Amino acid sequence: MALDELKSALPDYAKDLKLNLGSVIGNSELPQQQLWGTVLACAIASRSPIVLRELEPEAKANLSAEAYTAAKSAAAIMAMNNVFYRTRHLLSDSEYGTMRAGLRMNVIGNPGVEKVDFELWSLAVSAINGCGLCLDSHEQVLRKAGVERDVIQEAFKIASVIQAVGTTLEAEAVMGG
Repeated sequence: MALDELKSALPDYAKDLKLNLGSVIGNSELPQQQLWGTVLACAIASRSPIVLRELEPEAKANLSAEAYTAAKSAAAIMAMNNVFYRTRHLLSDSEYGTMRAGLRMNVIGNPGVEKVDFELWSLAVSAINGCGLCLDSHEQVLRKAGVERDVIQEAFKIASVIQAVGTTLEAEAVMGG
């Protein structure tokens, strides 16, 4: 199982990550599609080849073809949107916020899965990429759709653990650990 491979690859000093990885994925109360779509989108967003290589096959096995594609689409579109909207927000000239984006984002309107699932995956990727505007936007859409805070927090817990695992394993690979 890929999850066990990732946990065993983590060094002893990252014991908390081992426990958290097993917990946020293995003990998640999210429905399978929400869980594995979040895992896949976050594995992509982590930019860690090790994490993606280990988690992608299990995600693919637990998702429909449509959900698998939609999770990848969430990671792709948010890679663009998070940079664009975070930059707009960080610039001191507020005039940029009034300008037309002019970027295609059609997948957000028609992701091929339930809108709530896509929004949850987009929120998780936005947590990894650190875009406050996108986090607020996706959280508001989810809350208006009736999604509880504990579900939303579950998604960004998954994001935080996957990101930390990727960072740690990549550092160990460089340091020869």
